[in-house]
Amino acid sequence: MKNQKKILVTGAGGFIGHHLVKKLKADGHWVRGADIKAAEYEPSAADQFEVLDLRKYDNCLLATRGGIDEVYNLAADMGGIGYITAFHADISRNNILINTHMLEASRQNAVSRFLFSSSACVYAQGKQKDPEVKPLKEEDAFPADPEPGYGWEKLFAEELCRYYYKDYGFETRIVRFHNVYGPLGTYEGGKEKAPAALSRKVALAHDGDEIEVWGDGEQTRSFMYVDDCVEGLKRIMASDFRDALNLGTDELVTINQLVDLVAQAAGKRINKRHNLTGPQGVRGRNSDNTLLRKILGWEPKILLRQGLALTYPWIASQVLPAGSSHEAVLTGAR
Repeated sequence: MKNQKKILVTGAGGFIGHHLVKKLKADGHWVRGADIKAAEYEPSAADQFEVLDLRKYDNCLLATRGGIDEVYNLAADMGGIGYITAFHADISRNNILINTHMLEASRQNAVSRFLFSSSACVYAQGKQKDPEVKPLKEEDAFPADPEPGYGWEKLFAEELCRYYYKDYGFETRIVRFHNVYGPLGTYEGGKEKAPAALSRKVALAHDGDEIEVWGDGEQTRSFMYVDDCVEGLKRIMASDFRDALNLGTDELVTINQLVDLVAQAAGKRINKRHNLTGPQGVRGRNSDNTLLRKILGWEPKILLRQGLALTYPWIASQVLPAGSSHEAVLTGAR
């Protein structure tokens, strides 16, 4: 292929990385995947897949060897709100090691372009106190007051990317993810995010049952389907824009509305039992895509109800017994 590149995807055993590898391969590129674990639900499409602990610098040098053109650095210790609020020290240490070592190894091995996966958790908490939150522009990350742990380490790594361009001329790209969901995503074990967790709970509930919802359910978020995420990653990597860009939808919904949409995808009537002691995160968060549209001439297009119609059946197929006729095995699923 005339324009074939050698591309490294870290975190290739994870949700977004797995989908990205498949797309890059379909585009004709040579792809190496690296992760601390193998792909969970299906084999990776990568030409090479190496199980490496990228907290260690020597492993980062190994992952970036051999004339790699581009690095999508998606490797991270992360999960849903329950996880990232419980393990500040571990998450911060692990991700700072991964990101600093991957940046330096990529520079040492003459990688042409490096994309860092940041998060909407970098945004100032004081600007996210209302469910009717004003969409967050990229500049709303400052003055800095990100979420503890995960948000702080992401914001630091964003700055490190800027320093690497300023001091070394090393080309970096920065993407701020807003709640990605879809098939092959984690749906149990504590690291799952809201769409997957609620899909699991609904799948395990009988028609008319109730499920537990953390908080009063009036907290708001926007959610992006994984296909849009992968397309956005490719476009941001190819762009000439070096500062942070939101990558998400601006379709704001309450968690209660999200439950209702999952129930519609399942064809079930579901009642809600609110747990006001459960972790909730910020009260409201939405993506302002003004700059994304300006830079890329594109933004995510897949509506939440469309993405859930594709996501829910996959999660249900994972958690229900083969041949289950009533799509329920637990009453009052949590």
